Order: sequence, then structure tokens, then C-alpha cells
Amino acid sequence: MRTAGPTIVDALSRYRARDPAEAADLDRVLRFARSVGDPWLRSHPLHVTASALIVHPESGRVLMRRHARMGTWLHVGGHGDPGETDPLGVVRREAYEETGLDDLVPYPDASLVQVVIVPVPAGGGEPAHEHADLRFVLATGTPDAARPEKPDAPLRWMSFPEAREATAEDNVREALWRVERLLAAAPAD
Repeated sequence: MRTAGPTIVDALSRYRARDPAEAADLDRVLRFARSVGDPWLRSHPLHVTASALIVHPESGRVLMRRHARMGTWLHVGGHGDPGETDPLGVVRREAYEETGLDDLVPYPDASLVQVVIVPVPAGGGEPAHEHADLRFVLATGTPDAARPEKPDAPLRWMSFPEAREATAEDNVREALWRVERLLAAAPAD
């Protein structure tokens, strides 16, 4: 059986929440990750997921994916596969599967940018549940190579204001604000 291991707990322990709501989510996710053998298991009503906002630093744009089940534009990411324990590894695999981008790297480093518990409505044979989403930033140098994994999940490069307008999720808007500030603070190459 795989365990939470040091990867999730260490990443969460190093992370500093930005506001009281995120601090409450971080505390809940950390307690959860320490208390179960496998926090990635989808059978838990709350389980860990990993996601990323993909950026093209040169143009200052972010890649958004239309999520049919949620009915809005979101970032990429998802569930760990059996045997996976590294959140960054999970999100890099998911991002590649969902976009076809094979040059994705953590930006500007492998730090978390947000920890948020997201309610997920029932659907697709699953009951309502919650995702303890660990969010990162990945960068690509080849934005034109992005390809959707399926027709009902189109991808679109957007400016940050366009992306905030396109999503219906406040927690995604907050992530977009954080990443936009991160890009603005990054030194020019």
C-alpha cells in the first residue's frame, strides 16, 4: 500500500496560507494526509488532487481548459494514479495528458501556489465529494503545441483578465491573481 509519505505532508508543512480560509483548508488537508494511508484514493469523500496553471511567461498568458462536467473554464490537473505519491509528478502527468505539452517545467520553482478544498457535485457515476487540490504553476516554451485530449475539453490561451472572466470558480480566480502577480514579479530573461 502506498502512503502519503513525506511528499504531500512535507509540501503542505512548508506551505504558508495566504488568508484564513486557505489556512483552514490547509490545516484540514494536512490532518487528512497524516491520518489516512492513501490520501489520493477516490473512495475517500475528501481526497487529494494536484493541478496547475500552465503559463507561457514570454506572452504572459495562461492556458485554460473547458471542463464539461463543471461547465466552466479551469486549469489542468486531476487524480493520482495507483502508486503515485508525488503531487508535482501527478500534475505534470495530468498536464501532459490534457494538453500534449511535453516541455512543462515548474515555474519559477516547484512550490505550491494554492491549497484549496473544492466541492465536486455528483456525476459520472461518483457521489458528491471534495478535492483537496494542491496547485502549482507549470511553464511551457511551446504554447502552439497545446492540443486537447478530447473534443469536449478544448484548450485556450488567455490573458489573465480573460481567464478570470471565463471561469465561474472564485478559487480559480484567486489562483489566477496569484500566478499573474508571480509572473509580473519574475525577472526578465
